[in-house]
Amino acid sequence: MSNANISNGPISNGDSQQGLKLDFLGDLRRTHHCGALRASDEGSRALLMGWVHRRRDLGGLIFLHLRDIQGITQVVFRAEMDSEIHARAEQIRGEFVVAVEGHVEKRSAETINPNLPTGEVELVADKVWILNESKPAPFPMEDDLSVGEEVRLKHRYIDLRRHRMQANIRMRSAVSYAVRQSLYQQGFQEIETPFMTRSTPEGARDFVIPSRLTPGSFYALPQSPQIFKQLLMVGGYERYFQIVRCFRDEDLRADRQPEFTQIDLEMSFVQQSDVFAVIESMLSKAFAAAGVDLAPPFPRITYRQAMDSYGIDKPDTRIPPFHRVEALFDGTPISGNGLPMVAILIPKVGQVSRKERDELKAFGQEKKLRVFDDPKRLERDFPEQMAQVRTLTGATEDDLLLLANWAAEPDEHLPEREVLKACGQLRLFAAQKYADRHKLLDPKQFHFLWVVDFPMFEWDPEEHRWVAAHHPFTSVHDEDLDLLTTDPANCRAKSYDIVLNGVELGSGSIRIHRADVQQKVFAALGFTAEDAQHRFGFLLEGLSYGAPPHGGIALGLDRMVMILAGESSIRDVIAFPKTARGTDLMCEAPSDVPDRLLRDLGIMHTRR
Repeated sequence: MSNANISNGPISNGDSQQGLKLDFLGDLRRTHHCGALRASDEGSRALLMGWVHRRRDLGGLIFLHLRDIQGITQVVFRAEMDSEIHARAEQIRGEFVVAVEGHVEKRSAETINPNLPTGEVELVADKVWILNESKPAPFPMEDDLSVGEEVRLKHRYIDLRRHRMQANIRMRSAVSYAVRQSLYQQGFQEIETPFMTRSTPEGARDFVIPSRLTPGSFYALPQSPQIFKQLLMVGGYERYFQIVRCFRDEDLRADRQPEFTQIDLEMSFVQQSDVFAVIESMLSKAFAAAGVDLAPPFPRITYRQAMDSYGIDKPDTRIPPFHRVEALFDGTPISGNGLPMVAILIPKVGQVSRKERDELKAFGQEKKLRVFDDPKRLERDFPEQMAQVRTLTGATEDDLLLLANWAAEPDEHLPEREVLKACGQLRLFAAQKYADRHKLLDPKQFHFLWVVDFPMFEWDPEEHRWVAAHHPFTSVHDEDLDLLTTDPANCRAKSYDIVLNGVELGSGSIRIHRADVQQKVFAALGFTAEDAQHRFGFLLEGLSYGAPPHGGIALGLDRMVMILAGESSIRDVIAFPKTARGTDLMCEAPSDVPDRLLRDLGIMHTRR
């Protein structure tokens, strides 16, 4: 409650630009948050502090909606009670920071606000302190903003005041806390790994830091703590985790940032299923913190099954899988010449207009697919085949049923995977186009899936060599070990992804724990012994000192909270994100630095 030594108004820390007298906080302490008062508090006194969310001046009555991190309370100033306090309230504007003291009254039945938890009461103020003024905000504090994202990011400290942003950031904090609780309870230790390390040869581009003490040499910000967490297993820590910042200098999308946060963990003496059990338990607690109940264990499919049924290695299983039907149409005029033909079902779409069908066919043509969008015509021309298609898919008259195959010239060298990938894109396009009809893509439905047994290698046509599909420290299936050099294309990795609603939430693997096997993988990737030693000598050395079998995973915290919050961009769940161009509009970074700093680093600088 207010201190008797604090007067209401005359104590000031100086005039503002508008001549407004601002008050010291002194030893004022609020008694309640702005979301706390209820009808049961009627008659009690309260002192609230916060920002002015809205203001209404009705002459003898001034109403303020006072907002803080917990909620909003209506405050009323009555000229008939105290004309000086009322005059002081007349000076208050939106986003001013104020403290108000008074007594709690119940509102009359016709003035109750059902949209506020505090809507049954209001605070009748008899004291007010204006703690700070505010320029007019660059945009309103409402959640349904129409302002551009660049304006929001330029004034991020204002954007963070909005209820939607505060709910997202608070959810992120609750999820992080639950993750830590779960992993501590499962015997993990939180250990920090370096932010300044050496550049890696695989994956995205590194952010590099020049060394002043070693001119011409550079540190790199880590894309992942991968090597360090493996060396922690060599060090005998057995169960490690951290919620860690990582950095990648790559082109950005809605679910990517140059600096991002991942839940990183590693375990010794484990099988793949042990990692799954830990993560499913952790995710159950993390999602419960956001009010969502999960039901592990999650389904598991192989990479091959994912491609054959969805055309993508991170399928959204809220949408039915497609079915390969090329065998049914073999020898017919619409056969795929040996390439896949798929039947795509989107349930409960209803009637589809000619224009909409043309849009589906046009999208297919962009992907080099021939789309058969008229099942009735197909049933007339191929009745037996289509009867089997309907049985296979379970299609009804209310569903959208498409058939698609490769429209371009047949190419015996065309990977089957590319055709399936194009069909998978058509499936997603159709599902998203009619999302408002079929209700499949409900953001409050959370469909998890483990995808396992990824290819060990991918062919890089630009570098004309095999590259690691996951990373070069991933263990190969024991029975595929000889394929490392004889048949890399069919070599399967002990890698796995956790997928949520079509988003890759995390990726992990059982690691290579033997130096001789690691050398073989480096050789399959085209590294000479000298290259491997130069880049990863310390890892190879570490593996030679009794490294245990181990495995782990890293999950994107930003993506997880984005999905839980129902947002479409991770920028809306990160307090201070970068733009799509990797810039910080608020701090104006990246920026020039003084020439003297560049000289110390031995770097030449040409002014723009």
